[in-house]
Amino acid sequence: MYFIPITKKEIQDRYQIVSAFAHKGTQGHALLIAGSYGKMGAAVLASKAAIKTGCGLVTAFVPECGYDILQIAIPEVMVITDVAQRHLSNVKFQIKPQAIGIGPGIGQEQETQKALHDFLVSNIIPLVLDADALNCVSRNKEWLHLLPSKTIVTPHPKELERLIGPWESEEEQFEKTIAFSKQYNLVVVMKGAPTHIIDGETVYKNTTGNAALATAGSGDVLTGMTTSLLAQGYEAVNAAILGVYLHGLTADIAITETGTQSFIASDIISNIGRAFLTLENDTNN
Repeated sequence: MYFIPITKKEIQDRYQIVSAFAHKGTQGHALLIAGSYGKMGAAVLASKAAIKTGCGLVTAFVPECGYDILQIAIPEVMVITDVAQRHLSNVKFQIKPQAIGIGPGIGQEQETQKALHDFLVSNIIPLVLDADALNCVSRNKEWLHLLPSKTIVTPHPKELERLIGPWESEEEQFEKTIAFSKQYNLVVVMKGAPTHIIDGETVYKNTTGNAALATAGSGDVLTGMTTSLLAQGYEAVNAAILGVYLHGLTADIAITETGTQSFIASDIISNIGRAFLTLENDTNN
């Protein structure tokens, strides 16, 4: 099987330099639907990653219990709350974001599953589906037909297995994931070491990252980064490719200071700017 390596050259061909005349209204509005009682950190990480990845506006949609947490943790991010206190129950909003990321830390309460279904029925906005949103969909596979074309799904190996079934070999894993991507017209971010992005028959292999990324919250950050890029106008496959590359690059940059064991998800966010600079410096030279 042929993999297209996601190299720096591949990234520079896709990277969009921010206009000197840009303002927050031209840089996209991302909505992160995330969090539940005890898992509001997922919403914080995803939302902060989205704003740090260059989105002009970011809104978090969270249960009522997350309001103070989000407002205090990330003053740059706007907050909308569900009517329920501890988990999502009714995903309704008046804003018009350019992209939505849903799933980090939302749990799998029956009320949350119904809220997710009702949201998917009506949503036509470009979408990133992660974590518990994927787990809810894997329990209700007919919902896959509700996803907009080129929705980005970001499963880790166990979540992928719930979606496509078990595999006996790496070759079978790729065959089944490619078939899944084609059947539902999805971009699949197959998280692992390394991470692969599958867009129908085309498979990209990431070249950044290291074992430091094996830490809680790393996936929540990737969801925020990818949603941010999607909101900024990148095509879905390019948002996934650039998001995965930058996500891995932050760990490559930081590991000399943090080491593998002490690197945490917040360190990814702290190093997003340095990761972008490696692209911008080369582009300007």
